[in-house]
Amino acid sequence: MTTLLCLGLGYCAGRFVALQGGAFSRILGTSRDGAARGGVEMIRVDADASPDLVEAARTADVVLASAAPGEKGDPFLGPLHAAIAAGTGKGPLVYLSTIGVYGDTGGAWIDEDAPPAATAPRGRARIAAEEGWRALGREAGRPVAVLRLGGIYGPGRNALIDVADGSARCIEREGQMFNRIHVDDIAGTIRASVAQATDVTVNVVDDEPAPACAPVRFAAGLLGRPAPAAVPFEEAAATMSAMARSFWADNRRVRNARLHALLGGGLIYPTYREGLAALFAQGEGAAP
Repeated sequence: MTTLLCLGLGYCAGRFVALQGGAFSRILGTSRDGAARGGVEMIRVDADASPDLVEAARTADVVLASAAPGEKGDPFLGPLHAAIAAGTGKGPLVYLSTIGVYGDTGGAWIDEDAPPAATAPRGRARIAAEEGWRALGREAGRPVAVLRLGGIYGPGRNALIDVADGSARCIEREGQMFNRIHVDDIAGTIRASVAQATDVTVNVVDDEPAPACAPVRFAAGLLGRPAPAAVPFEEAAATMSAMARSFWADNRRVRNARLHALLGGGLIYPTYREGLAALFAQGEGAAP
């Protein structure tokens, strides 16, 4: 029996389970409400780790951690550290992080050899969580895959929907570039990380960083609708939250050669164009 424990069954982990769940004989997941989800045994997460969650962490063959750190850091590292460190599972620990750990590079190209240099609190918390999962892996004698994700899109979460419902914005900042990644390529990367079971840090991003407006304009073209008018960043920033301004403070181009090596080939959706075209063909953004 091969057991997968998803610490946080959100968008990415849920898609992985939907596409790759057949590789496991038992799948457990956590959520705040513990509500049932098809094919997954759900465990409710409260302030303290329940006995059921501790036991699941102690015995799970593979652990996929996708919950973002909060004010007190990673929500699972502390409560489940002892159970995982002394547990019976020997398969990989997979941690979903973000390319935000690199901070701002002024648009320069970087790869995994670049040191994490984020200065914003969210980025520093991610760096600490990465280090915590690696340390736990060393203590437990288990491989750790740290997957640094770009901007995530996919079914139900994409520029086609935003254009169709009128919520899309086209914010322009000279020289600003972003990497994205389709959730199906994230699922494929998790699968490869589990199969290879080695210590690895990988940038999970597409092949072509592009300005923020590029996917919006492409989506509008697919839908035969006008793209929203461009808004200069300086104007948009006046109404942004602190979190949004922090996001826009970083400008970088991220290489993914190590991702291609891990996958043994190319991405399913190498750029936003292939990804959005496929979603459009699946009916995303269509009128109800």
